[in-house]
Amino acid sequence: MELRQMEYFLAVVDHGGVNRAAAALRVAQPSLSQAVRKLEKDLGTELFHRVGRGLVLAPAGEALIGPARMILRESEAAANAVRTVGQVGGGRIDIATLSDMSMDPLSVWVAKFRAQFPDVRFHIEERDDAVEVANLVRSGACEIGFVASEAPMDDLITEHLTDQKFVLVCPPGTDSYWPDPVPIEALARVPFVMGGHGTATREYIENSLREHGVEPRIVMEVPQRGAVLPIVLSGGGAAVIPLRIALDARHRGGTVRELSPTLARPLVALYRKGRVTRATTEFLTSSKRSLQEWLDAISGHMERGHSLVESASLASLAADHRVRERHRAETDVVPFDQ
Repeated sequence: MELRQMEYFLAVVDHGGVNRAAAALRVAQPSLSQAVRKLEKDLGTELFHRVGRGLVLAPAGEALIGPARMILRESEAAANAVRTVGQVGGGRIDIATLSDMSMDPLSVWVAKFRAQFPDVRFHIEERDDAVEVANLVRSGACEIGFVASEAPMDDLITEHLTDQKFVLVCPPGTDSYWPDPVPIEALARVPFVMGGHGTATREYIENSLREHGVEPRIVMEVPQRGAVLPIVLSGGGAAVIPLRIALDARHRGGTVRELSPTLARPLVALYRKGRVTRATTEFLTSSKRSLQEWLDAISGHMERGHSLVESASLASLAADHRVRERHRAETDVVPFDQ
């Protein structure tokens, strides 16, 4: 097997077909097809089923994804170690995460790390179940995972990072209606907008409300979780969402309230023992540093008498300001590839 064969195989998997993979890699389609067929011949098994003009992963292909990603990561890590001893030069970080966590907090951490190490590439796999995330890490398909469960996983290292807090978001103009904080029992007749069935966050919110005697009245389900806030801000209902995401609604005039008692779930990182590249190690360190800065900023504002939501809003606005100022200062740096 050759590294290029692994690269071509994964490109077909990631892009969903030979033509799109060839375009992404900027290689001729016949060359890519030939490389995949040669890989199948070398392995003595079919990696894809040919269905009409398309390809569908065969069981052997599914089994190869994790090892193939691991081979390419370790090859690239070895090259980077030689080129830039003691530094993070480039490479690719493969992350598995609960689908609801890719927006918060993962998007912030990835953006910050990319600003510091622009040659590092990311590939993020979203799953709706913590077991599926853990399996991606176990198989080697991803190096690190983020879940909302502290269930023991003896074969993986787990790190509790923080507790992700949830708040109530309501349409603009409803401030006078809601106390601060809002007792969870007061949500019994509230019309809720929620994401589709099957996600860990949806299950967490529903179960938490029921534990406090509230049967959620769901008036709208949207499969795209990014649509929840626009619907709430347009008056379609209320939502219980992570604090950091709720700040976008607050900055656009929405009403955001703490809940009593507080709803919070653990945010946990997991990875395999002794099988993490330098780039991923640095990413985890950077993420924990970013998280601590965020928590410290909130604590500082709360010590000065602000509520949790107000403190988080001030911390978020200050962070956005720092990003803008950094970009203005780097006038001699092109922010994106041209």
